[in-house]
Amino acid sequence: MSSDNTAHPARPAPDELTQSRYALQVGEIDVLVISDGVLPLPAEVLSTNADPGVRVAYLDDMYLPRDLLELPLNVVVVRSGGRTILIDAGLGVEFPDFSRAGRLAQRLDDAGVAPASVTDVVLTHLHMDHVGGLLADGLRGRLRPDLRVHLAAAEAEFWESPDFSHTSMPPEVPDVLRSAASRFLDEYRGQLRPFETEYEVAPGVVVARTGGHTPGHSVVRLASGGDRLTFAGDAVFSVGFEHPDWFNGFEHYPEEAARVRVELLRELAATGEPLVATHLSFPSVGRVAVDGDVFRWVPAWWGY
Repeated sequence: MSSDNTAHPARPAPDELTQSRYALQVGEIDVLVISDGVLPLPAEVLSTNADPGVRVAYLDDMYLPRDLLELPLNVVVVRSGGRTILIDAGLGVEFPDFSRAGRLAQRLDDAGVAPASVTDVVLTHLHMDHVGGLLADGLRGRLRPDLRVHLAAAEAEFWESPDFSHTSMPPEVPDVLRSAASRFLDEYRGQLRPFETEYEVAPGVVVARTGGHTPGHSVVRLASGGDRLTFAGDAVFSVGFEHPDWFNGFEHYPEEAARVRVELLRELAATGEPLVATHLSFPSVGRVAVDGDVFRWVPAWWGY
């Protein structure tokens, strides 16, 4: 894996204080991580089965606020074999309570990625912060009519009648999630390319179902030459390295999600393969190390 931030020379928009995209190479595969912004969420949502005192101690150790966290929101653009693939699509612009997210359309433009050039979309799952961008006017009308959308068949089936009985979300959230997923399925059903277990979208770009967070939650594996990278979606949150057994309130099957998380982190620690995830601090490129009975996040050095 190598970093190459010279391939996208456009500068940040005038109202941005920092860079919001990060380019790297995985062998012959071009990868661009783009920040869709940040989501404010109650801190307890990241650890619904944790002792409150232990959670507070963790947050203090990490220099994080105890009440409201600003969760990063990352999406990825991949180019391989003549295809341009958008992995997840951010929040969109319809949620005023999340005014600092939903930046994908503008940031694609800033990076020189024309929406009409996107041949495929891969969705890790159908939560609104992963599909909302596809419903936004700033992006939806600019996508090509032959766009292919790859999604686990189990995920599409789940959202026909979703179960929130094991989640611990803020009370207003389930209805919003249900509505966004329903709208997405109505508008994109004809473009869906559902898969059962895994599917190779382009050379070296494989989406594989993990389940856990949602029944059809998936990760994307990139491989070219001797290089590898995994986009983990919501399988891993920042607390999941030191506390992989903590449940996230947005996990529909939290015990299974914890099992998936531990299995994935063990694998990545063993192989040394780089990781990118939706809600790790931008650009979220790093590796996993074993730290006793748990894990440690090792951020990659930025390439310039």
